[in-house]
Parts: sequence; C-alpha cells; structure tokens
Amino acid sequence: MKHSLPLVPQFYVTAPQPCPYLEDKIERKLFTGLNNDNGEALNNTLSSQGFRRSQNVLYRPACVGCSACISARIRVEDFKLTKSQKRILNKNSNLFRGYHSALATDEQYELFNKYLNTRHSNGGMSEMTVFEYSSMLEETPVNTKIVEYHSKTQNGRHSLDCVCLTDVLNDGLSMVYSFFNPDLSKLSLGKFLILDHINIVANMGLKYLYLGYWVPGSGKMNYKSKFSALELYIDGEWQFVDDINKINCERFNGSDQSITEQVSLLALPTK
Repeated sequence: MKHSLPLVPQFYVTAPQPCPYLEDKIERKLFTGLNNDNGEALNNTLSSQGFRRSQNVLYRPACVGCSACISARIRVEDFKLTKSQKRILNKNSNLFRGYHSALATDEQYELFNKYLNTRHSNGGMSEMTVFEYSSMLEETPVNTKIVEYHSKTQNGRHSLDCVCLTDVLNDGLSMVYSFFNPDLSKLSLGKFLILDHINIVANMGLKYLYLGYWVPGSGKMNYKSKFSALELYIDGEWQFVDDINKINCERFNGSDQSITEQVSLLALPTK
C-alpha cells in the first residue's frame, strides 16, 4: 500500500534590498510558492497571518531590525463612512463595475502604463512589458478576479478608469493590486476602489477587506489609516484599532525571532 506524504510548503528569504517605503531601511521577505495543489488553501490560511500574494508567490516582510510593515484589513460590518468618503462615492456614481476572469487586455495595459509612468516612474514595475503584465494577472492558482470600472465619455463611448486585481478568500476579499487614470486625480479613485470593495464584501456576506500593508511613517501608505474599523496584524494576531494615531510606532523595531522560529509558528492548511 502506498502512502502519500502531505504537501508541506517550503519557505525562503529574499536577499536584502532597499526598502521602498522607509528611507535608510533594508527590506527582506519571507515567501513561499503557490501551486495548483495547495494554492487556494494556502492563500486563505497565510493571508489571515499577514501574507500577501504576488502572482504565484505569498510573502510577508521579515526585515532585520524593523517590523513597520503591518498587515491591515477592514472589518466591514463595523465600517462607517466619513463625510469625505461619502463625497468620493457621490463623485464616482457614474462609474459602472464589471467582473472578469484574470485575463489581461490591451486596454488594461495602456491604463496600467499610464498610471505607472505618472505615479511610480522610478518603481520596479515601471518597465513591465505587456507579457509581464499578463503574467502578473494570469499566473495564479487561486480564485481571483479583475474588477473594472468604466465611465461614459461625451461621445457615448466607454472609458476604462480604474482596475483592481482582487482575490476571493474564504472570509473576505484581498485587493492585490489596483491602478487608475492619473488624469482623474480629483476623483480620488484609489480611495473609491477601497470603498466600493467594502460594498462588494458586504454584499457577498463576507467579513473583511484585506488592504495589504500599512507602514507608519510612510506617506505612500497613509491613506489606509483614513478608513474606520481597521484591524492590524500585530504580535501574531489581528487587533482592532479604534484610533490608529495611538499606535506606538517605536514598538516596531523588528522581531527577535529567527526565520526558522517565524516559520514554525505559522498555521498551515491540513489538506
């Protein structure tokens, strides 16, 4: 009789490189691969422990001397709109949403390029080819969708204004990557995407919207602190934050745990 061993994910650490969020900091990531056998279960399990997905990889910061990157999610049932957020929804009431399988299109890539060249021209993705863009969207063994938002132009044609690559988890949605028309900055489309995804989560009867990492002291990530009902993954558990300004940033000076210890504490899927 043959017995098959359980498929145990292998974890690795990236080489140190400059941190994209905080000056004079060095980043390092703990990561593991996804495949068709374990992808769905592993994405669900590790997303609930502060990991993020990029293509067929799940990663979490494991920096030496710094733990400022904190995974954030919104507890949707407790979320309350502010006046400014209500105005954002009203300004974008003309947008209509569409769901699609994770397939790249020329229209998406054109908008993606425009967004990167305007907002992140010095970033690592700024020279991504159409083939690399297609891989970013399509190379995934998990349940993921492309959420597109169009508006009608004056001549009656539809204009693609913003896009979000969204994973469907067992307890919520995870906004993997989003981009929008930088010419429409007055519409606050980045914030609108979050607000609309909160509505999607609620309509699906799920609990959380995963936002990725909030980084105290990083202007790039400050917008995430403007949403109510935030939970932050701190010290191995999700903690509800009623006032993010009260978070003591000095505590995030890095973990004393080795990579081996960090991996040993992870809960992994049983099947």
